[in-house]
Amino acid sequence: MSGLLATEHVAALFVIAVTTVGLVVAARKRPGEWLKVLAVVLVVDEVSWWVYLLFGGVPGSRFAQSLPLQLCDVAILVTAAALWTRNRLAVEVSYFWGLAGTIQALFTPDVPQHFPSYPYFQYYIAHGGVVAASLILVVGMRLHPRPWAVVRVAGLTIAYAALVGITDAVTGANYMYLRSKPPSPTLLDVLGPWPVYIFSATLIAFVLFAILDAPFTLRRALSSGQRGVEALR
Repeated sequence: MSGLLATEHVAALFVIAVTTVGLVVAARKRPGEWLKVLAVVLVVDEVSWWVYLLFGGVPGSRFAQSLPLQLCDVAILVTAAALWTRNRLAVEVSYFWGLAGTIQALFTPDVPQHFPSYPYFQYYIAHGGVVAASLILVVGMRLHPRPWAVVRVAGLTIAYAALVGITDAVTGANYMYLRSKPPSPTLLDVLGPWPVYIFSATLIAFVLFAILDAPFTLRRALSSGQRGVEALR
């Protein structure tokens, strides 16, 4: 990453972090219709990217390689639905996918364009928005993952990856990087060759899911223990 890109990257992460903290605090104090505004922002940002690709915004891109099938793309739509409806399953998927997956895209961005280009803003709004919204819903709104949330989301993730794998095989695309690693440096580079890195990444995802769920599992266990003590009194 060049010096300019690195500076722009750090600046974007700083803005996302400060904005996220502010929105989480706001959600604790006064949740309301403004959550739907954030949902609309995410959807508009994502749809604008489809239009950009469709009209040749990225030279050499093909329609089969421009479908919104990357996990981050789906995470954006699921997160928008979670913000709009506060559906618990959508919140869980947004939380685990956002903090275990999308946040990695923020730390290792695949966006060579400079500030203030459209791809630069689109990338950080989309990925930063998912991470921020996930924390708003779970930390700010206190919509905590329910028991067995890790199993549910892991099952949905595997099922979705299988569908994307079929799409990759038919179209020759590389959604979710199931056929090869991305050209830019990512964490996949240290997880072995194809297809080893796919299984390594799957295992890491499950571990990250469990870590993200651990505070809530512990809280439920402590709450259950407290109720048991009170019942014995």
